[in-house]
Amino acid sequence: MALTLYVDTARWRAHHKQVLEQFPGLVPVCKGNGYGFGHERLADEAIRFGSDMLAVGTTYEAARIKDWFSGDLLVLTPFRRGEEPVPLPDRVIRSVSSVEGVHGLVGARVVIEVMSSMKRHGVSEQDLAHLHAAIEDVRLEGFGIHLPLDRTDGSDAVEEVIAWMDRLRAARLPLHTMFVSHLSAPELARLQQQFPQTRFRARIGTRLWLGDHDATEYRGSVLDVTRVSKGDRFGYRQQKAASDGFLVVVAGGTSHGVGLEAPKALHGVMPRAKGVARAGLATVNRNLAPFVWAGKQRWFAEPPHMQVSILFVPSDAPEPKVGEELVAHLRHTTTQFDRLVDH
Repeated sequence: MALTLYVDTARWRAHHKQVLEQFPGLVPVCKGNGYGFGHERLADEAIRFGSDMLAVGTTYEAARIKDWFSGDLLVLTPFRRGEEPVPLPDRVIRSVSSVEGVHGLVGARVVIEVMSSMKRHGVSEQDLAHLHAAIEDVRLEGFGIHLPLDRTDGSDAVEEVIAWMDRLRAARLPLHTMFVSHLSAPELARLQQQFPQTRFRARIGTRLWLGDHDATEYRGSVLDVTRVSKGDRFGYRQQKAASDGFLVVVAGGTSHGVGLEAPKALHGVMPRAKGVARAGLATVNRNLAPFVWAGKQRWFAEPPHMQVSILFVPSDAPEPKVGEELVAHLRHTTTQFDRLVDH
């Protein structure tokens, strides 16, 4: 009995092929929990479609994945002086976001990140004059820019990249390769047309692995079903059942990421109103679970346990049977499955 990730493998891989065709030279990203699939599986898929490079989040991830992927590994978290040294092979490329950082990576392969409108990290325009001397002591693989997902000010992502290309060219810095994030295929094509001597490589994770939502599905096995009457006490906190129904124990708890929700940026009146409603229900211990039964998303009977969740299914719904599976609407990047099944 498990929380299972089912993958329609043929459909999933057809989506990979489509994205790879749209983004020539794509660098697949495999970071965090491997977008819900795990590092080893994504490394296998990257090998399968012939990628020469795989991007990971941290040096620790690079150390784990190096035995599964034999190509170049690009570490996206920028190098910082004083960081804990992690033994890594020469095929690992470090991102760096400061002149000081470049000086600290003598002899290493590096990608220098420039400061975008994200304002997260990157070298500034004022730093460019100091990069000439610094890059003589490293093996420069190219420059990189990480762009925001939303552009609420109406600005153009391509124009932002062009502005940086012009600054780098004016500073007489090499422009053979530019790593970019969060550009559409037409935007990438515009850049490639304007700068034919530069190779643009899109670093893509979410769109590649999770772009076809119907290719994957989580399901939790029903472990136990107990009938309760209104007023019966149950669970760790001995709450009272609000009505007649069933307590359904399903595989999937906090250790799997069930009940874990990342903050969302809400736009518009309706999404904000729904957020306020959910918060109000939570104050009276009413929390919607990710599990679906008989066409409806069901409520937690109490907060999820470590490896299971207890749901309340009212008596007017069919009784779930032990061994059946409930579809679960879970976020891939925060979920850890028990098993993965290709079908």
